Amino acid sequence: MNVSYGTSSQQTMDIYLPANRTATSTKVIIMIHGGGWNSGDKSELTEYADSIRKRLPDYAVFNINYRLASGATLFPTQENDVKSALQFIINNSAAYLISQKFVLLGVSAGAHLALLQGYKYASQIKPKAIVSFFGPTDLIDMYNHPANPLVPAAMVSVIGKTPLQDSLLYANSSPINFVSNTSSPAILLQGGLDPLVSVNQAIMLKAKLDAAGVINQYVFYPTEGHGWFGANLYDSFNKIEIFLKANVN
Repeated sequence: MNVSYGTSSQQTMDIYLPANRTATSTKVIIMIHGGGWNSGDKSELTEYADSIRKRLPDYAVFNINYRLASGATLFPTQENDVKSALQFIINNSAAYLISQKFVLLGVSAGAHLALLQGYKYASQIKPKAIVSFFGPTDLIDMYNHPANPLVPAAMVSVIGKTPLQDSLLYANSSPINFVSNTSSPAILLQGGLDPLVSVNQAIMLKAKLDAAGVINQYVFYPTEGHGWFGANLYDSFNKIEIFLKANVN
């Protein structure tokens, strides 16, 4: 628990390694928490980690923290931390007896970071699949067509600028702009009543993936908001398990 991958106290991860693992066969899931890029903690995904370990007991799970957006650590600090955490895992894969076949799973802001890492840096480290729980995909669209009027100000508080002030930063921080016909498969889970991340964020990414011929699955829960529990969360993990078994080999 709380293994350091950097010099900051926030650059830590919890590591769950299965018994009888090998460097050739043991797949990896890297989990990234949400919280608007400026709050949240890996402990919020402990239940997710437990669900994955029960369903996919042969996977290693890495549940990471990253520096939260504040003052000198505004975006893209979080993007860079995820990249550093993945490099740490890759560099230590032999010591941990795990393969370099990995899946990125994120929730909300963490899903944005998972998608951004998976698509933007695919030429360096390409994941076998990406799991997005209601992740932002196009930050300029999210700013211009927010799910509620408070979203743009919240985005500026963690990015530091508006799209008019720095359109390149917003474009370079949007996973949708890095999709190609070689991109990793993705399963996108979205609530129809999400008050923070518009349904259109997932729909637009799905359309981009479809156009590029990339395997994807869009899972829509019409009555759910920004996160869900109970039967629909159980159903989500059922679908994630099936998707990963079909696409990670």
